[in-house]
Amino acid sequence: MRPWAECPLPLLRDVCGVLTDIDDTLTTDGDIPMGVVAALAALREFGLPVIAVTGRPMAWSLAVAEAMPLTAVVAENGAVALFREGGRLQIEYAQGEAERVANAVRLKHAAARVLRDVAGATLARDSAGRVTDIAIDHAEYAHLDEAAIADVVRILREEGMTATVSSIHVNGWYGDHGKPSGARWMAQRLLGRDLDAERERWIYVGDSTNDQTMFASFALSVGVANLLDFADRLTQWPAYITRHDRGRGFIEVAERLLEAGADAVAR
Repeated sequence: MRPWAECPLPLLRDVCGVLTDIDDTLTTDGDIPMGVVAALAALREFGLPVIAVTGRPMAWSLAVAEAMPLTAVVAENGAVALFREGGRLQIEYAQGEAERVANAVRLKHAAARVLRDVAGATLARDSAGRVTDIAIDHAEYAHLDEAAIADVVRILREEGMTATVSSIHVNGWYGDHGKPSGARWMAQRLLGRDLDAERERWIYVGDSTNDQTMFASFALSVGVANLLDFADRLTQWPAYITRHDRGRGFIEVAERLLEAGADAVAR
């Protein structure tokens, strides 16, 4: 892992898009700073699409998709996509309605088991807006220690779910989708691009253990500095790390990309 500032500009001149987490990557203290909004707008103006891929729920993501200069928001870890098309905000699902309805019953059962069996476990406050998964708060408004987090993950997996840990929540869902599949879906659906064929031309920016599949998927993967908070839990590191944390770290990524683009134009 190298400092992001050392990423060679020639590698960045051929970048065709940016994928990013939201919480503690775009946000700082729970909000998206104006500097990040400006960076997203500058990337869009330069012709670089930005797709956010998050564990946050569909309802929470509506405001982000409406207000931010993003190509799309893929919410609930690859299960729900929100994007503008035909002048309106569109919502699409990776799973069909019948599957979502059947899974809702199973999700309710799994959540009840976690709340019953893990002392101090609470549903995330954004749970009312979730359609395809459940989220247990471990660091947003509540606090669970490492042993309790491990217990939550174990129970979810015993229930046959995929389980991941973000910087704030433990997320669990039924299905084989995830951040990588959600990113591939929207890149193809909206841009006609094949992410698997363009792994060297996309950047992913993240901050936590649930970003590891994305770090592994892209050669130009970047962790914002607060990723180091999870150093003892990471098995897959990004190629680069920013000097700054959270939203300022994302701005650092955008500035280097724009520098590379300006350098290419100058040539």
